[in-house]
Parts: sequence; C-alpha cells; structure tokens
Amino acid sequence: MTPRKRTLPVPKTGRGEMTRRKILDAAKREIGRRGFAEASISTITAEAGVAQGTFYIYFRTKEDVMRELVLHMGRMLRHHLTEATEGARNRLDAERLGLRAFLDFVRKNPDLYKVVEESQFVDGKVYRQYYTEFAKSYRIALAAAEKRGEIAPGPNDVSTEVRAWMLMGISVFLGQRYGLWDPKTPLDEIVDAAADMIGHGLAATIPARIPAPAP
Repeated sequence: MTPRKRTLPVPKTGRGEMTRRKILDAAKREIGRRGFAEASISTITAEAGVAQGTFYIYFRTKEDVMRELVLHMGRMLRHHLTEATEGARNRLDAERLGLRAFLDFVRKNPDLYKVVEESQFVDGKVYRQYYTEFAKSYRIALAAAEKRGEIAPGPNDVSTEVRAWMLMGISVFLGQRYGLWDPKTPLDEIVDAAADMIGHGLAATIPARIPAPAP
C-alpha cells in the first residue's frame, strides 16, 4: 500500500507565516538566479536570514518549496489577470488586456516565471497542473464568448481546447522573449502585433463566414 503524502505544516501564528513567506521569497530569488540544481537549502535560508533548521519546520525538501512557488504563482497570476480584464468590452479586448498584464507581470516577477519554467524538469506533475488549471479557466471564458457571439465558433468539438492552449502558448513564449530576454521593447508594440494575429489570423484576406445550414 502506497503511503499517503503528508501535507506541509501550516503556520499557527502570524510570525510563523511571515517566516514561511520569507523562505519562499528567498527560494524564488535563489532558484530564479541560480537554477534549481545550484540553489540549496543553505543558500535559501541564508538569503532569507533564518537558521537552516527553521526551513524544516515548514518544508521537507527543496522540491516542496518549488511546488509551493509554482502553485502560488498560478494563484497570483490568475488573480492579476482577472483584475486586468474586468473592464474588457469583449473577448478580443480581454485577450489584449490580459496579454499586456501578463507581460508586465513577467517583467516584474522574472524569478518567479523562471521557477515555473524550471519546475517541468523537477516535478512534471505540478508543472502540468499549473497549465491545465489555466487552460480550464480559458476554455470556460472562450466558450462563453462564443455563445455571446464575440468570437467565431470553431470547426469541431476540440476547437475550444485547442484555442485555449494556443493562446496560452502565445503568452508563454512572448513572456520568454519580451519578459525575460528583452524587457525593453515597449509593451504596446508587442501587444498590438499579437492582438492583430489573434483577431485576424495569418490569412491574407479574411473570407466572409458562411452561416451553418439550418437543421
């Protein structure tokens, strides 16, 4: 029988939560700068300004810290994007606002973004969870927009799923290119180019959409 995985300890005091947060923040910086393999519990606790033994009050391993950081980024980013797109006029406007907010987030949190990308080599399960949770929310939003007539219906049953992952892929690689490697190019130029492709595709001309025949 496989033993049940133990949950991480929950701080019982505000001071304990602050200490735990300091360790996570230090781990984010250390893993972001050095990479997971080079960062160690001793360098993380030194960065956090706490005793090495304090680490084990809240975490069992370095992998535990990475998992927690990945899930934390997912929650933080989803909240950030929800706030950024609240005033969107329609789905295409939401895509534009969301992409800009995402790129701005990556530029302000490069270490956290690097932690998420590196997690695929450390814990593929949490890396997959991070993206599948985003995809689930994306599918719901796209399906609702399609029903409202804000975006064209897809050609088959997997269209919404495929669209969600394609749009996420655009964000991920633009985040890599213009969030980490080149944080200087004006965001409006990047977003304008991406929004044009999302709205119009790659076709030289946009053919008139033929309505589906009545049943």
